[in-house]
Amino acid sequence: MLSHSRCLTRNFGRSLSAIRQGNNVLARWAAAALPASHSFSTVKCATVTLNSKVKYDLRSSVFQIQYFRTSVAFRDEVVTVKTPAFAESVTEGDVRWEKAVGDTVSEDEVVCEIETDKTSVQVPSPAAGVIEELLVPDGGKVEGGTPLFKLRKGAGAAKAAEAPKAEAPAAAAPPPPSAAPPPPPPPPSSAVGPIPTTMPPVPPVPAHAMDTKPVSAIKPTAAPAAPAAPAEGGAKVARTESRVKMNRMRLRIAQRLKEAQNTCAMLTTFNEVDMSNITEMRKTYKDAFLKKHNIKLGFMSAFVKAAAYALADQPAVNAVIDDTTKEIVYRDYVDISVAVATPKGLVVPVIQNVQEMNFADIEKAINLLGEKARKNELAVEDMDGGTFTISNGGVFGSMFGTPIINPPQSAILGMHGIFDRPVAVGGKVEIRPMMYVALTYDHRLIDGREAVTFLRKIKSVVEDPRVLLLDM
Repeated sequence: MLSHSRCLTRNFGRSLSAIRQGNNVLARWAAAALPASHSFSTVKCATVTLNSKVKYDLRSSVFQIQYFRTSVAFRDEVVTVKTPAFAESVTEGDVRWEKAVGDTVSEDEVVCEIETDKTSVQVPSPAAGVIEELLVPDGGKVEGGTPLFKLRKGAGAAKAAEAPKAEAPAAAAPPPPSAAPPPPPPPPSSAVGPIPTTMPPVPPVPAHAMDTKPVSAIKPTAAPAAPAAPAEGGAKVARTESRVKMNRMRLRIAQRLKEAQNTCAMLTTFNEVDMSNITEMRKTYKDAFLKKHNIKLGFMSAFVKAAAYALADQPAVNAVIDDTTKEIVYRDYVDISVAVATPKGLVVPVIQNVQEMNFADIEKAINLLGEKARKNELAVEDMDGGTFTISNGGVFGSMFGTPIINPPQSAILGMHGIFDRPVAVGGKVEIRPMMYVALTYDHRLIDGREAVTFLRKIKSVVEDPRVLLLDM
């Protein structure tokens, strides 16, 4: 039990300041109820008179003093950053650190990347600070919620803020007054030296004549051997090797492509497309298209739209075999995957519901997905699904090739480069911009008739886009 003389509550109110400022002020404090944890009870009230003297009854009174309690924000708080949650189809990933212990990071700056089977997930810093500890080694496997690193908040931000402040006064300080120019350097001493005033000494004449030999008696001596000439191509080149661990994306790509070869009965059929009409259409309307839709008109949208049209005409190419149930799954929608090459591997983002899109919608979708792929910002949702794939090797100058099916799909279209070639047109030979196209399909599901008909439908739509309007 606390004594009555120390019976002071820990609440401080505005009324106390008013009492201190007044003189001969009579105030009453109502005794407030105290928490149950206190071991003393509250007495009713007390009368206090302030005039250099304080009158109160300690045995029957208590002070009720209220105060505001403030909290202190610790700048050097250490927080633990955890692995973000993955998509449903991804369970784990490999960590690739971009920062080390002791590095200063700003808010939202990328500290590491987690490479999964489908994409890379960037982990930013939640606040400015300094990396205190890395909890996972480089290349280690992590799951959603795994602690990654410890960050000391504010430590780096303070240093970064002091640096500009220290530079500002130095920049604002006026330059010191220029000192007097230094005296010109003395002229360099002449290399010839002073002009001689006397004749140089004459060498003494030998007392005896020197032995002389006829030229024929002197035997020639062999010249010193020249150093061996280096091998052709310069100095010997060091033959070294280096080993780099395959990332998860590359491993997954290799696994899926090999599974496709082992599972599908792949067969490829070819055709060629005259690009004259589509090239002329693009040349005529590219400026108006860019002005209206704020996007450039390319050839990819024509092939994507043509593929959607051909898939509706040949639903078997848009179908897939479910090996678990031994059933054929037909889709009434068209989701086309567009293969995009990135430094970390090949990714295939998906354009959904292409059957409902026009050229402008397709171009915008392709541009958005390509921008995400270049910035490594593709999410797993951007690559889920897909009923058909288009691979454009022509951007790298490819002339001919056989693409591999992207499982679990049943076919893939391969585009190639556009080259001027002589072709027979109306009984005459003309130079036309031509492109070879290839369709690789799963022969377990798609017969040759459907495959050839599908490819010829794409050829007809690209060569004359008016087919789409006439629904032919």
